Parts: sequence; C-alpha cells; structure tokens
Amino acid sequence: MQKLLIGGVGSIAAQRALLANEVLLVSLWSNQADGPWEIIMPGIIARITPPKFPNRNFVLTKFGATGDGKTDCTTAFRDAITACNKAGGGKVVVPAGEFLTGAIHLRSNVNLEVETGATVKFSRNAKDYLPVVFTRWEGTELMNYSPFIYALDQTNIAITGAGTLDGQSGPDQWWNWIGRANYGWKEGMPSQRDDRNALMQMGEKGVPVKDRVFGEGHYLRPQFIQPYRCQNVLIEDVKIINSPMWEIHPVLCRNVIVRNVNIRSHGPNNDGCDPESCSDVLIENCVFDTGDDCIAIKSGRNADGRRLNVPTKNLIVRGCQMKDGHGGITIGSEISGGVFNVFGENCRMDSPNLDHGLRVKNNAMRGGRLENLHFRNIEIGQVAHAVITIDFNYEEGAKGGFTPVVRNLTVDKLHSMKSKYALDVQGLPNAPITDVRLSNCTFENVTDGSILKNVRNATFDNVKVNGKEVTNLAAAA
Repeated sequence: MQKLLIGGVGSIAAQRALLANEVLLVSLWSNQADGPWEIIMPGIIARITPPKFPNRNFVLTKFGATGDGKTDCTTAFRDAITACNKAGGGKVVVPAGEFLTGAIHLRSNVNLEVETGATVKFSRNAKDYLPVVFTRWEGTELMNYSPFIYALDQTNIAITGAGTLDGQSGPDQWWNWIGRANYGWKEGMPSQRDDRNALMQMGEKGVPVKDRVFGEGHYLRPQFIQPYRCQNVLIEDVKIINSPMWEIHPVLCRNVIVRNVNIRSHGPNNDGCDPESCSDVLIENCVFDTGDDCIAIKSGRNADGRRLNVPTKNLIVRGCQMKDGHGGITIGSEISGGVFNVFGENCRMDSPNLDHGLRVKNNAMRGGRLENLHFRNIEIGQVAHAVITIDFNYEEGAKGGFTPVVRNLTVDKLHSMKSKYALDVQGLPNAPITDVRLSNCTFENVTDGSILKNVRNATFDNVKVNGKEVTNLAAAA
C-alpha cells in the first residue's frame, strides 16, 4: 500500500535549500562570456537519465485480462503491476487488443509497455477512479478522483510503447463537467464551477489538504497521467487521445523524460504536458495537437502554491511540433512557486488555431518569479494572436498583493510567417517586465504590429518585423 504523506515536507525542504544556491549561481553565470546554453544547459542534460528496468516481462493477459474492449481489466492491471514490483521490477506488457480499465496506479521499478496494436481504453464511469487520492488540481492540492494513470512517491517508473492510451472523453462524459455548451453541457446539468470555486477558497484559507475532499458527487475532472513526488520518470512513444483534462502532469517530480509522445485531444483544459514544481525535465520530439496549451510549465496557484513554494527549474523542450492549442510553449498561469532555467529549441509551431507561440501568464495574485527563460531556433508558420506573449493582466491581473516577475528572457533565431502581433508584452506599472533580449528574429506578415506596455531593458539585435529592422522598444511597437 502506498504511503500518503500530504505536503511532502522532506523533499520540499531539500529543494528549497538548493534553490537559494542556484539563484546565486544563475546571477554569476549571467555575467560570464559564454551564455546559458553553454554553461547551464549541459549540466541539466547530464543529470537527466532514463530509468532502467530488469529484463522481466509480465504480460497482462496472463493476469486475466481480455483484449475485447468490453471486459473490465482493472484487476489484471493491478495484479500485474503488483507482481512486477514485488519481483524487483520489469515490464508490464499490454499486447495487441483493446483493454478496458479504471485507474492504473504505477509502482516503483515498473515500466508499463503498451505495444503496437494495443489500446488501453479508460472507463467512462467516474466511480472507477475512486477512492480519492492525493493530487493537485489547477495548482491546488486536494483529495480527488484518481488520475487515469497515477503514481505517488515512486521511483523508476515508465509508460512506453507505440500503442494508444484512450481516455474516451467527450461531450457526453467528462468534458461537459466544465459547464460550457460547446463541450456538451446543457442547462440543469452539473458542472465544475462551484467545486472549482470551493477548492480555490480552501487553498486561499489554508484548509488542511486532508479536508479538501472532492471526488464522488463533485465535478473536478481527473488528469490523464500524473506522477506525484516521483523520481526517474519516463513517458515515451505512446499516443494519447481523448483526455478529460490535462494529459501529462508530473508534480513535484525529479528527473522526468517525455519523449516521442503524440497527443491529440481537443477538450477543455486539454493541455498536452504540464510539469509542475518539477526539476530536471526533458520534453523532446513530441507532437501536440490540443484543446489548450501544448506545454504549460507550472508551480502552484496563489496561496497554495506559495505554501509549498517549489519552483519548476531546469527544464528543456526540444524538437517538438505544436499544432492546435492556446500556446506552444507556455509558462503559467499557476506559477506562484516560480520558474527558473527553461530552455526551448528546434521547435515547429503552426496552426490558425494556435493562439500564441511563446507565452507567459502571470499576475498579482500568482506573484511568481520567472527568470532565465531561453529560446532559440523556433520556426512558426502562423499563430492567431502573437508570436511572443507575456501577460501580467491574465485573469485577476493587477488585483492582488504579490508582485509578478519576468526577467532575463532571450529569444534567438525565431522565424514567424504570419500573426496578428509580433509581440504582445504587457507588464504592470509597478511590475515591469525586464531584460528581454531578441536576436536574429524575423516576423513576417504581421497585421497589427506589437503591443508593449511596462517593459524595461529590452534589446533587439538583427530583428525585423515585416522587413523593417527593430532596434528599440519604440520601433518594436
């Protein structure tokens, strides 16, 4: 039985101790002749290594599973994972076929391998994700429905293989809980509105997490994949479709790799990959076609995020393709714990249904400190709004007592073919966005120029908008 330690005091304290030293080092590094790509990123890459598993296979069908898409295989998944864990680890193999299941809980040293031709279909019955588990929902901790694939306090876990994970979500199940007609909700049906508001208030008031109990009779949708306080996590090659909300959501994890994953899910809040309060994360060679942000880097919401106060740090995104979504690479908005050392390179973003390319969301209720954000070699076909967006007016905007910070953001070798705005960068009068550096960037077919408000220390080197060189803030606007 997994041990439930709400709050994770030990691991969080260790991360806080390391953070003070890291911030000092980043300040020193920024003054060196070589840039962060040469100094910081190699160290991150060196630390990120995939977990290794013993050469043992536990084939799901040998534990009573039937791949007809109708028989409930929840017990078979649990028994196979338990046997694999007790044997010292290996692979739980899902062979070709369709396997229906409720929640899957991974354990240490277990690699869930979904083979080519295999589909894991998740139950549409909300009761199959009970009892409630300790989780995080839009940046606030609570007890809620289990994520479809969940792990708590485990080491060396993986989800691999070229098969499919199908959440079976749609307007007639899960998506309608958001309370919007375009996702199947009709007048008189339940929705998440009251529960969401209640959870946010609990977070603000500091209600103990054990007393923030939702689940049955409530309407907060579970995430698809959520490793929580885990180390050495690999998610590779699988295809993910039809998610209830966020698809891949590692929380308070260390050493995470998301590689060659193909995500296609257009429901509400269907973010592709949302690492939250994690360190040493690599997201590479993935395809995102989503109903919300393709990648959204997070670290907790408002008072509850500040209570834990664990940033996401040392994160690399490379070689990814972004199609539909709200933002390609996004930071925020649940960002109260801060974000440090983000690197994004060699990514392609292109869709009339992609609102932003590089996007940062913060405000005076979140108050997160976001710094050392670096991007290069970004190719953008088209986006609907702005190629680069930094927004302190998001949701509550200036209505809060916490100063949002974004500083030391660099973009090099970005090429965009079509957008409404090149830049939409808006700080607050008492919280300007500082130290933004663009170099070797070209923005073509920009219809409305740029929006720049409350920005300080912005520099432009070989930057062109519609063929005209930009050298300062006035020229950029």
